[in-house]
Amino acid sequence: MNKKWAVKRITVNLALNEANKLEKYCNQTGRAATDVIRELIRGLPMNKSE
Repeated sequence: MNKKWAVKRITVNLALNEANKLEKYCNQTGRAATDVIRELIRGLPMNKSE
């Protein structure tokens, strides 16, 4: 098993409308939810000191 991404596992509780929006986006783009969420996290602004 490739553990490249197995650094930390998290659980996210979403409201029904949020889960539906994510699922619809994933279906439209053919992307996995994990990939979409990971990309959103990478796009978060960071402080210059970090």
